[in-house]
Amino acid sequence: MLPGDPGPDEAAVERLVATTLDEDLGAAPGRDVTSQATIAPTTTGTADLVARADGVVAGLVVVPVVLRQVAQRLGLSPATVVVRVPDGTRVTRGDVLAELAGPVQLLLVAERTLLNLASRASGVATHTRRWADALAGTDALVLDTRKTTPGLRALEKYAVRCGGGTNKRMGLYDVAMVKDNHVAAAGSVTAAIEAVRSRFPDVAIQVEADTRDQALEAVAAGADFLLLDNMPTPVLADVVAAVRAVAPTTQLEATGNLTLGRAAEVASTGVDYLSVGGLTHSSPILDLALDLRPV
Repeated sequence: MLPGDPGPDEAAVERLVATTLDEDLGAAPGRDVTSQATIAPTTTGTADLVARADGVVAGLVVVPVVLRQVAQRLGLSPATVVVRVPDGTRVTRGDVLAELAGPVQLLLVAERTLLNLASRASGVATHTRRWADALAGTDALVLDTRKTTPGLRALEKYAVRCGGGTNKRMGLYDVAMVKDNHVAAAGSVTAAIEAVRSRFPDVAIQVEADTRDQALEAVAAGADFLLLDNMPTPVLADVVAAVRAVAPTTQLEATGNLTLGRAAEVASTGVDYLSVGGLTHSSPILDLALDLRPV
């Protein structure tokens, strides 16, 4: 697990693993017709989880969960996992990330599920690390969004943290995000903020602003956090300066049309965060493999 991080929500991981196993094995308890036909349940062995490409590893926390659930489904003896490289570590091709030992049938039944999840998480962490590196030396952090793979949010947002990024909100329930459609429905930025404060006084309020006037109206109405959307760098710098002059503690996030090449330039405007949906919706996997050691 990433040092100092609580890891992804345990209940969410349990549900995720159960769902992915249902996809691969069929409805619980399910079956692997090849492995169960060709390998005796008493045959034991050891397999190495190996990086096939350079990157940042994440998602190894799911490996023991997958093995435990498979063992319980199929009535097999449990396996052991020795993690050699903790989540959040840069790895190179050929590095052994973990050693798995137990019934060979169990290892092979679990193989694709644990690889799918760990490869996906490691891909997100690797992509996030590129952004974190691009922002090194600035005061800005890279931030994820809700543009996650359905069912994988807890794991993908954990992977963002493993890559040096940060999470702002987990869903629609923990932070209010007032966007243009909410403003249109409520009548104004101020009316939307007041409505949220009245109905849900315990939540922080974030407002999407496309212009300087919208940003200043939002902070005047008490917004905690501004999402500054699709602003050219000079405009963004002007809006940041204007907001800082009247509300210096309001957190500011740049989003829209962001690239790695622009990252440092955008950070130089004084924003606290760069919001990048691509961390989760467009990251390729990191290629990982499970290699069974010869008997």
